[in-house]
Amino acid sequence: MEDFDIIVVGGGHAGVEAAYAASKMGFNVGLFTINLDTIGRMPCSPSIGGLGKSHLVKEIDALGGLMAEVADSTAIQYRILNTKKGPAVRATRTQNDRRLYEMTIKSRLEMQEGIFLRQSRVDKIVVKDGKVRGILDNTGTFYKTKVAIITAGTFLSGTIHVGEKRIPAGRAGEEGAYKLSRSLKLLSLTTGRHKTGTPPRLNKETIELAELKRQDPDEDYMPLGFSSSISSLPQIPCYITQTSSLTHTLIRDNITSSPLYSGAITGKPARYCPSLEDKVMRFGDRGGHQVIIEPEGLNTKEVYASGLGNSMPIELQWEIVRSVPGLEKAEIMRPAYAIEYDYVHPTQLRATLQTKRIQGLYLAGQVNGTSGYEEAAAQGIMAGINAALQLKSAKPFVLDRSQAYIGVMIDDLTTKGTSEPYRIFTSRAEYRLMLRETNAVFRLSKYAARLGLISKKRYNNIKEIQNQIESTKSYISRTYIVIPRDIQRMRTRYTNQDTQASEKITIERFLKRPSAKGGQIQDLIKNKLIQKIHPLAAFEVEVETKYEGYIKRQQRQIKRFKDLEGFVLPQDIDYNNIAGLSNELKDRLNKIRPKTLGQASCIEGMTPAGLQAIQIGIKFSTP
Repeated sequence: MEDFDIIVVGGGHAGVEAAYAASKMGFNVGLFTINLDTIGRMPCSPSIGGLGKSHLVKEIDALGGLMAEVADSTAIQYRILNTKKGPAVRATRTQNDRRLYEMTIKSRLEMQEGIFLRQSRVDKIVVKDGKVRGILDNTGTFYKTKVAIITAGTFLSGTIHVGEKRIPAGRAGEEGAYKLSRSLKLLSLTTGRHKTGTPPRLNKETIELAELKRQDPDEDYMPLGFSSSISSLPQIPCYITQTSSLTHTLIRDNITSSPLYSGAITGKPARYCPSLEDKVMRFGDRGGHQVIIEPEGLNTKEVYASGLGNSMPIELQWEIVRSVPGLEKAEIMRPAYAIEYDYVHPTQLRATLQTKRIQGLYLAGQVNGTSGYEEAAAQGIMAGINAALQLKSAKPFVLDRSQAYIGVMIDDLTTKGTSEPYRIFTSRAEYRLMLRETNAVFRLSKYAARLGLISKKRYNNIKEIQNQIESTKSYISRTYIVIPRDIQRMRTRYTNQDTQASEKITIERFLKRPSAKGGQIQDLIKNKLIQKIHPLAAFEVEVETKYEGYIKRQQRQIKRFKDLEGFVLPQDIDYNNIAGLSNELKDRLNKIRPKTLGQASCIEGMTPAGLQAIQIGIKFSTP
């Protein structure tokens, strides 16, 4: 049968990015999925990005990935989140036409040279002498490869729960991958069980939208993708309501009907994204919980009822939905459900996402215990890149915590593991002021260019914008303006203290004033006090000027972190012999085997005293 350089198992967001990256690096990639019509599917929310997540999307884009550009081309709403907070936590979120998104993803893969789409269920990873040799599908056909990337999502021994009903499935209406899960366990990979879910889809025409709060799209936004154009699709609103006291009574009175509370579900759910049952039982003092009606697309009546995710019996779901103001006559087109599935404990992986035990076996996405399209896609692109580099016998590509949110996530997974579905947050990144969504393209494009993931023309365009940033920073440091004369047309953006006494100062000093609000660079350009520059450059100049002191402090922190990263740890060291470490730390260090002191510093429970003990122990144990 067919031979492939790399085989990707699974056509979700992780598998898509893995296959796309590896093919661009010159390898033939077989992408195997149970159903070719569901490649790139959004099985839950029809949206991309959001708090923390848009940082990942823009990093994927900087590395030449697909997600951002496809999100932009299928966006039917843009929203900018956290605009009243600092630039480090600002985030972009799109609502997308679900069907158009998956069709576009599939089309991009079909057009990409080196990707071969195959509809087939993979049942076994064939390993010999600790190395991947190929895969077996459900027909018993063998496909030879040296590298396999498993991106099976919720399909590994998936079980759907709706009330007392148990349905073996990977997603609603799709078969699961049970033999593949057993195959991974037979390879001595330790697995756990996680739980997630999805809310009901409702018929928009049966909702009293006039009774709901309308949430219109933002007009002032930048696309997620660097090379994207503004979406040509109509931009449409979402609608907001909230649960009622009747909703909560229905759930409390019938809580034993929920498999979450009956004991039927054993998988660990995510605390940060609780089901409606959990919200009511854990936060019973709240009068209501937000429900957002999100469009599923431009050519469908289906809408996504975010906030109503549950695993109650279907007849009870109808009562719950109709207890929500504005939804009294709503029809459920697809019921909500919970799903349990197997995942592999990610501490068994290297930072490249290759398993420590088996050469050529990579894991990416929910199989590593994560949750979310963006987290999956980010792992997928890194697994694809490193699989290709392995075949080239080249140095692995690993991003550290100071370089990218991707580095934060993978480091968290491989050093700390996760007992619940992992989701990225800006709070997880120690150096988040340096890891803004708007500077991702400047942080990572040099690596993408070196790896052959982006074109030379694109990279030159990025470097030109970087030159604009530096030249503009130089210009504003030596160019003076007179206040209030030069800002008369901008008075509404500044406080009276800037418009009373005449004062001559540099533009740089003016931008650093607390009274100068966001968007001042654009105002200065309009007043012809600064030459016209790229919007991304304008934003970065403003941020780097206003937060210069904080940025310099974070750069010093990164320098200290890099020093720790430069301290390489012997891989044969027995941490049991190092005095000053707790037994718990010894066990974790022996299990994870960190490569550097920096990686060791991120292990759960590590302290400065523990790091010092390791350094001393190595010093006195080295001949």
